[in-house]
Amino acid sequence: MPADVQEPVQEGTKGVVLLSGGLDSTTVLAIARARGFSCHALSFDYGQRHRTELDAARRVAAALGAASHVVTRIDLRAFGGSALTSDAIDVPKDRSAWDVSHAIPVTYVPARNTIFLSFALALAEVLGSTDIFIGVNALDYSGYPDCRPEFVAAFERLANLATKAGVEGSSRFAVHAPLIAMTKGEIVREGLALGVDFALTVSCYDHRPEGACGHCDSCHLRLEGFAEAGSADPVPYRGGTP
Repeated sequence: MPADVQEPVQEGTKGVVLLSGGLDSTTVLAIARARGFSCHALSFDYGQRHRTELDAARRVAAALGAASHVVTRIDLRAFGGSALTSDAIDVPKDRSAWDVSHAIPVTYVPARNTIFLSFALALAEVLGSTDIFIGVNALDYSGYPDCRPEFVAAFERLANLATKAGVEGSSRFAVHAPLIAMTKGEIVREGLALGVDFALTVSCYDHRPEGACGHCDSCHLRLEGFAEAGSADPVPYRGGTP
C-alpha cells in the first residue's frame, strides 16, 4: 500500500498537493492541511478539454489557504490519445456500470499521473519537502491504471531512487494517497467534515459555463457519492441535477 500520514505532523511541514480542482483533490488538500502540512498546490494546464477546472483549482487553493499554488503548462494535447486531450474523441456518456468497472475508457490520458507526480517530485525537492499528496482512488474510479495502490507505491520507490534528496537525504519521499481505499461517498463525507465547499469544485469531463453535463463517468461517480453521503451536490448541472 502507498505511504500515508494518519497522525498530525509538525505544524508547517511542507507538502506538495496535486490539485485538479475536482472533488477528490480538493478533499486531499483539506486532509493535508488538517494534518498540519503547509500545502503547496500544483495544477496543470495540459491542454485538457475541461479547463474550467483550473479556475476551480485557483478558487480551492485560495479557500483552503494553500501556501502557494503553481499552475504549470505542459502540452499533452500534442500527443492526443484521450477524449480529454483531443476534440476528435467524444467524451463517453451514460456508460453502464459494467463498462465503468471492466474497461479503461477513452478519458484515460496516457501516463498522466506519472507525469504529474514527476513534476510534483521536482517541486518537492526544490522546496525541501518529502511529502507528496495525490487524490487517486481505487474503488470508485473509471478503471484508470494509474489510480491503483501498486502504481502509487511504485512511484514512491522511484522517487527515492531518482533524486538527489532521495539518495543523499536523511529522510525518504512519501507519496500519500489518503483516498485510495475510500468510496466516493466516504470522500464526500470526509470533505464536508473538513469544511470543504464543494460548490467551488469542477469534476465534469465535459463542463461548460452553464454547468456540468451530468452524464459522463465523473459526473455519475460524483452524484453517486453525494447520494451515498446523504447530501446534495451544490454544483449546477445543465438541465438540472440528473
